Amino acid sequence: MHYIDLTIFVLYMLAMLGVGFYFLRKNEGADDYYVGGRNMSSGHIGLSVVATDVGGGFSIGLGGLGFAMGLSGSWMLFTGLLGAWLAAVFLIPKVKDNPAFAKFLTFPQIFGYYFNARVALLAGIISAIGYTGFTSSQILAGAKLASGTFINLDLNTALLIMGIIAVVYTVMGGMKAVIYTDTVQWAILMSGLVFIGIPISFLAVGGGVEQISFSQLFNLEWLSAQSSRSMAAIRTTLPPEFLSLTNITWQQLVNWAITIIPIWFVGMTLYQRIYACRDAKTARRAWYLAGLFEWPIMAFMGVSLGILARVAAEQGMFDALGAGAVVDPETGLPMLLRTVLPVGLMGLMLSAYFSAILSTADSCLMASSGNIVSDVISHFWKIDPDAPSTLRLSQIVTLAVGAFALWLATTMTNVLDLMLYSYAFMVSGLFVPVLGALFWKRRSSVAAFWAMLIGGVVTVVLQVSMLSAPDTDLTGLAQSLHPYFPAEVSSTWVSLSEFELQELLERTLSAHSIVHIPWLNLTFRLPLNLDPNLFGLTASLILYITLTFIYPDKNKNTTWQKTTVSATTFTPRPTHKG
Repeated sequence: MHYIDLTIFVLYMLAMLGVGFYFLRKNEGADDYYVGGRNMSSGHIGLSVVATDVGGGFSIGLGGLGFAMGLSGSWMLFTGLLGAWLAAVFLIPKVKDNPAFAKFLTFPQIFGYYFNARVALLAGIISAIGYTGFTSSQILAGAKLASGTFINLDLNTALLIMGIIAVVYTVMGGMKAVIYTDTVQWAILMSGLVFIGIPISFLAVGGGVEQISFSQLFNLEWLSAQSSRSMAAIRTTLPPEFLSLTNITWQQLVNWAITIIPIWFVGMTLYQRIYACRDAKTARRAWYLAGLFEWPIMAFMGVSLGILARVAAEQGMFDALGAGAVVDPETGLPMLLRTVLPVGLMGLMLSAYFSAILSTADSCLMASSGNIVSDVISHFWKIDPDAPSTLRLSQIVTLAVGAFALWLATTMTNVLDLMLYSYAFMVSGLFVPVLGALFWKRRSSVAAFWAMLIGGVVTVVLQVSMLSAPDTDLTGLAQSLHPYFPAEVSSTWVSLSEFELQELLERTLSAHSIVHIPWLNLTFRLPLNLDPNLFGLTASLILYITLTFIYPDKNKNTTWQKTTVSATTFTPRPTHKG
């Protein structure tokens, strides 16, 4: 990497750390640190929401989807648009117009209001675990981008660098710093994609030039001719389905929808921003804006770069990097940027992507910290949210969670999988109880508790037990899976070569969601190849409805118990009618 690019990148990172240090001196208590003083505008909140929700993990992940399946990968963020708009219509009025929530800092405090302290504690633990996973995915996204771009930088070293920067910045910053820098970071990302990443990558895949110069970018005749060559290269290199929006199964779309849409109703980072808005109108406007930025704007930009990376890989443009055949689709995008961008623009584009990564990492880390301080620690010890000691405690917890998230990031290599696992865990545990609390007049703390616990456990067990093709013991796996083999090889698979058996296993596992639970000696296929999260949600829904009728709260007007000092000492609970 050229020293000019490195200088631009280092200066950007120092500037972000400087903003965090500036707001360190401005934070006076937990209200400032976690919800930005509750007076933020819709513009800042909207950009902060989309920067947090899409961010670097989905930016790199979308590039991977574009690389693997083409334009149809954009449907993932269409589910984000649906989730944002549904939350704007149904959730925000329920939360923002209820005066009892006026001093809340976290999402699980709503469970303390409608149910009891035990339910709020469990919700806080589930949310903290989920957002620790989100933080890890962002650190991993940054490390993948850095290691794919910087020469001689391995993934573990990149993880350490990204982790330290993200954690230090977050510990210092607080919510105001996060929201204001999110706005700047999102503007940098959009500018980088629109004016640098996409156009230069598009021109580069046309061939005939080793690296595009600044003079060529202002030569209209060359631009026209090179654009024609690029379009021809794309059409001849990629299969037709890559340029279609229908290269997707209905199961994949349902799996994305059932995992992503509900996060808009259970995401701690999103509730923090609802609390930070001035009023319900401001919050709704911010959510509509965020949805439009997610799809089509960010969705098509992300997959387009992935498609261009696929074309570049097929043409051998990465051969000089020792990566002629890209094994991990998510590394294709950073390799493309490293290959095609000229000196100066490389540093700007890197800063744009790291902007997205930091904007999500800081928010997720703060969410996990907020859950631990306000929902877990304060369950056992009295905490004054306005005391300076609470601010210091919050920063210490943020540092500890960040260190753990960094360690977790070293154990997984796929950004999108890590994000979706975290999403699925939270959705399956929290979605049904929060809908029941906000939209159903019946109350049952027993139902809420067990629906959270069992819904999350079912999803986790199924996710962990999903079979994937191993590097060794292909025969042992084939023994378990041969009932699912195509009829023509169901009895002859034992004669296949190791390579042929590996291919057969991969095809079988991609066509069927097969779960193996060794301690039960149980192997089975999930119906219709649907995501395990759907079955966790179903278990949660059945339990919630059943137990609500069996164990209703005896006095629905007085079931609320203290969950945290900050959540419960300000406004009495209004009487429910009907």
